[in-house]
Amino acid sequence: MPQDRFDIAIVGAGIVGLAHALAAVRQGMKVIVIDRDTQANGASIRNFGFVTVTGQEQGRVWRLARRSRDLWAEVAGPAGIQIEQAGLVMVAQRPEARAVCEAFLKTDMAEGCAWLDGAAARARLGPMVPDRLEGVLTSAIDLRVESRTAIPALAAWLETYHGVTIRRGVAVHRVESGALETAEGMVRADTIVVCPGDDLATLFPDALAHAGITRCKLQMLRLASPGYRLPGTVMSDLGLVRYQGYAALSEAGPLRQRLLAEQGDHLANGIHLIVAQSADGSLVVGDSHHYAPTPDPFSSDEVDRLILEEFRAVFGKVPAVLERWTGTYASAAGHSIVETSMEGVRLVVVTGGTGASTSFALAEEVIADMIRADVGALA
Repeated sequence: MPQDRFDIAIVGAGIVGLAHALAAVRQGMKVIVIDRDTQANGASIRNFGFVTVTGQEQGRVWRLARRSRDLWAEVAGPAGIQIEQAGLVMVAQRPEARAVCEAFLKTDMAEGCAWLDGAAARARLGPMVPDRLEGVLTSAIDLRVESRTAIPALAAWLETYHGVTIRRGVAVHRVESGALETAEGMVRADTIVVCPGDDLATLFPDALAHAGITRCKLQMLRLASPGYRLPGTVMSDLGLVRYQGYAALSEAGPLRQRLLAEQGDHLANGIHLIVAQSADGSLVVGDSHHYAPTPDPFSSDEVDRLILEEFRAVFGKVPAVLERWTGTYASAAGHSIVETSMEGVRLVVVTGGTGASTSFALAEEVIADMIRADVGALA
C-alpha cells in the first residue's frame, strides 16, 4: 500500500465512490480509492446502466439526476464509455396511466418530454405490439450506458488520466480522522469518504442501523436481440406508481388502484418494467424488489415469470433468455444519507436505488461541503 499522504481517501469503488473521486480530482485533490473486491462486482454493475432523470422525485433528487446526467454525457467520451441509448419511452397502457403522464407534463420535471398518441405513438414504438395502448410519454433527457463495462472504464480513466490511485482487493478494517487501517497497512489522508454500498456491518454499522438501512434484492434478465433497435429505454404503467416523480402525483392514485386489482402480484413483488438495449441488440430486463437485512441469494422463477409477463404485454413477444442474475443495494427511506461520522470523515450511502442516476451530482455536493469545512477550520 502506498505510504504517501493523500488529500482524500475514498472507501468503495462503486459508482458512488468513483463519483467522489471525480469530484475530488476536479478540485485538484490527490485521491486514493480502496475497495475490498478485485473487480467491480456489486450493485453498480448489476443494473440497467439507466441514467434516469424522468420520473425521479420532484425537487432535489430530480436536480441531482439532471446534473448527473450532464456529467455522464461530459465524461463518457473521454473515458471511452459508449452511450448505448438516449431517451425514454414510457408506454401508457391504461387511461389512468395516460392521466398520470398528462399531469406529469404540467410539472417542472417535464423538461425534454412530450406525449404521443394514435399513429404517432405507434410509429414511435415500431415493431413493439402492446396489448393495449393509450399513448407514450417520451423523454430526450435520459441516457443509458452498459454498466458492466462503464464502471471499469470510468475507474481506468480516473487512474490513467486523472492520476487517481485505486487499490483493489484491499479491505478497510477501521477508520479514524486522517487515517484508514487496511489489510495492507495504514493510509493517511486529510479527508475520508466512506461509500460502503450495502456492506452494513464493516464500517460504521451503528450509524447505518440508526438510519434504518436494509438491503433490497432485485432480479434481472438478459434477453436475446428482438431483431430491431428500441427507440429508447422502455418502461410501462408499473413504473408510474413506483418512481416518485409520477407516483406522488394525485393522478397516480386511480392507476395504483387499478393495478392492485389487475396486477397485484406484480406490485407485491415490487415489479416494474425497464427494458434497455445493449450494443449487440440484447435486452437488459427487470426488475423486482424484496427487502431484508440479508436477502437470500436465490432467483425465483415466479418473479421472472411476472417480469416477462409484463414484457410480453408491452412487446408482444419474448426473446430467449440469455442470462439471469440477482443484485442487492442499500435501501432506506429517502434518497441518501450523508453523515459526518468524525472530524474529516463523511459516510455516504445512496439509499434510493439511484446510484447511477444521481451519484455524480451528490459527490459534487459532498466534496464542496468538505472543502468548505476545511476552510472554515483554518479561518
